[in-house]
Amino acid sequence: MRAMVLHRPGQPLQQQERPVPTPGPQQLLIKVLACGVCRTDLHLVDGELPQAVLPRVPGHEIVGVVTAVGADVTPDWIGRRVGVPWLGWTCGECVFCTSGRENLCDNAQFTGCHLDGGYAEYTVADRRFCFPIPEGLSDVQAAPLLCAGLIGFRALQMAKGTRHLGLYGFGAAAHLAIQVARGRGQKVYAFTRPDDSEGQAYARSLGAEWAGPSDQPPPHLLDASLIFAPVGALVPLALAVTVKGGCVICAGIHMSDIPAFPYRLLWGERSVRSVANLTREDGTTFFQELQHTPVHCDVTCFALAEANQALACLRAGQFKGAIVLTP
Repeated sequence: MRAMVLHRPGQPLQQQERPVPTPGPQQLLIKVLACGVCRTDLHLVDGELPQAVLPRVPGHEIVGVVTAVGADVTPDWIGRRVGVPWLGWTCGECVFCTSGRENLCDNAQFTGCHLDGGYAEYTVADRRFCFPIPEGLSDVQAAPLLCAGLIGFRALQMAKGTRHLGLYGFGAAAHLAIQVARGRGQKVYAFTRPDDSEGQAYARSLGAEWAGPSDQPPPHLLDASLIFAPVGALVPLALAVTVKGGCVICAGIHMSDIPAFPYRLLWGERSVRSVANLTREDGTTFFQELQHTPVHCDVTCFALAEANQALACLRAGQFKGAIVLTP
């Protein structure tokens, strides 16, 4: 099978021919139909994820069909279309796993980081961490939901019940989150790079009440903000436009350092918190909500062999919505 492999940080992915993997006892062999290209993949390539084990096949927004199963998996899985997310395995025994917080498991393994991912024609995944994909979603529409959608949803759950919501960084996660937030009746204010007038127009087209540069205040103070851009300097900017008792939620796995800021920005029972990974319950709840609030994912597709071009496009922000590889 063909696979795109990262051998060293900072180097392009290399196309290789590899044997089709054999599923372990609890695993599924999956023929990849689509795999989203996530900003976390850029962090992997840039060496910003020190926990990564190389060489590695990236990709953790995988949609595929099961073609074989391991010894402990019933054969009725064969032929099913499934999604493979970032969270690929947990110990199931630690205090986090046994208290509904498996996303914080110290021994967790992540798809495309510790485990080979979906930048390939086939992959294997633990069936306990795979989601069924609703029939109404195409392969390329479903793929970005497995991370951009899920991480955005987990962040939105932390801002549930708020009315005025800010979104910093209007990429794959934000363009899905705004649709769910508006379905919940929230008013959304979108922040982009100062020179990104096209991104601001795109946010308004998806229903943003206001869209403007991140260094400018919105017309209304915010109850909560979700920061998707990996830029620590956005945290004090977001706090400065947050009401007392409000929350700033950092939704990325990697972020540049947060600069020092005056205590008055935090005072008034404002809070800053992060989103770490996801749980299987997030996936179940998210796909249930999509039955009542369907979302549309704007997708730019690349062939598997064009993975490096896709990553370059993501880095430059030369697209709307999400990027998906189609093997």
